[in-house]
Amino acid sequence: MISPQLVVGAALALTTTLTASGLVPAAAPEGGVECGWRITAVHVLAELTGDTSARAEKLRRALLDVGANKPGFIPAQCYEPGSGNSSGSGSGGSGGSGNDSSDTGTAPSTGNGSGSNDSGGNGSGGNGADAGNSSGGGTASGGGAASKCKTTAAETLGWGEPKVADEFEGTSISGDWNAYDGPGHGGNGRRTPDAISVADGQLTITGSENGDAGGMAWSPHSQQYGRWEGCAQSPPGAGSLHTLFLLWPTAENWPEGGEVDFMEISDGTRQKVEGFLHYGSDNSQTQGSVEIDATEWHAFAVEWTPDKITYLVDGKPWFTDDDKSHNPPGPMHLTIQLDYFGGDASGGAAMHVDWVRQYELTGGGASAGVDVSAGQDGVDAGADVSLGGDSAGQSSGGGSGGDSDRGGDGGGERGDSGGGSRGGD
Repeated sequence: MISPQLVVGAALALTTTLTASGLVPAAAPEGGVECGWRITAVHVLAELTGDTSARAEKLRRALLDVGANKPGFIPAQCYEPGSGNSSGSGSGGSGGSGNDSSDTGTAPSTGNGSGSNDSGGNGSGGNGADAGNSSGGGTASGGGAASKCKTTAAETLGWGEPKVADEFEGTSISGDWNAYDGPGHGGNGRRTPDAISVADGQLTITGSENGDAGGMAWSPHSQQYGRWEGCAQSPPGAGSLHTLFLLWPTAENWPEGGEVDFMEISDGTRQKVEGFLHYGSDNSQTQGSVEIDATEWHAFAVEWTPDKITYLVDGKPWFTDDDKSHNPPGPMHLTIQLDYFGGDASGGAAMHVDWVRQYELTGGGASAGVDVSAGQDGVDAGADVSLGGDSAGQSSGGGSGGDSDRGGDGGGERGDSGGGSRGGD
């Protein structure tokens, strides 16, 4: 275990090194190192995997010099409830003006979100009782009377009550979240808590034209197997700014620990959602995609069992990998990210999240009443499928392998780096 004093010194050294090399500096907090900074450093190191550019090598060396690859760099306390940094502006709002009157709001002061969203169409309603504790540590039931997402996997498939939920009430993220603070994905831009805000019952993460963006890890709520679901909307924005829901290995052992990207949107029009499953020491991947208007509110979910991993939207499966050797080997936790992959970020981008919920592996499964097996009604992983009317397309089997040079999400992202995306991606 690295002592706190050494970690503080490492943070200061990294800031000095990165500034001198012309790279984006990591934040070195005064009087101590925030968990968000430590997590960001580890994830950026993962994202640099496969990037052989001189710029990446300088950043990689700086991260290795401060011990970002060493056990104990992220202390156990960072995975305890309430250890996070409940930062972020409270002036957020939903950003843009939606067709549904409940979706109008003032964009966060830190944001450069582009375009106006035409959605919020799911409006109120929903299923079940009004959501309970809003601080992120409590539980909530059903879809909630004020839920932006009418149809959820939990309600459709009978997942029961969530083990933990966050409805994003209040004016800042709860202490169960660790906000990223340091270099951006693969060293592109910067991850800053200033990009995160909570207002009017919604979380907003913004990405600016200069590459500033944000992400946050639900570090204390780690489990092996289970279900996760989040209600989100992504207005049109720069394609270089990806919006993501993913599971990241709590052991911080990417790529061996795997990565489960169950919602990643890189299409600037936000009409296509991709999913990636990373596995193995060589960062192998299977992948799929679904055509859906993500400028409207949708419930994105993942079900992880000992036998397979399934991605769902609005309760309908669209990707399944049933090769048990692709399963992550240990506990994982949810992260929410808006990542800058480099390139043109004109207009910026934003993502809005109404709620996130985590379930234990009990109750109905994703395959209940739906055939997602290869050779039946499914399609090969990697194909585009549409969710029109009542029918859902599925990607099934083990997938087609995907593009193994894709970066993970965790803050880590797609693109040329080949590393994890978590902020990692």
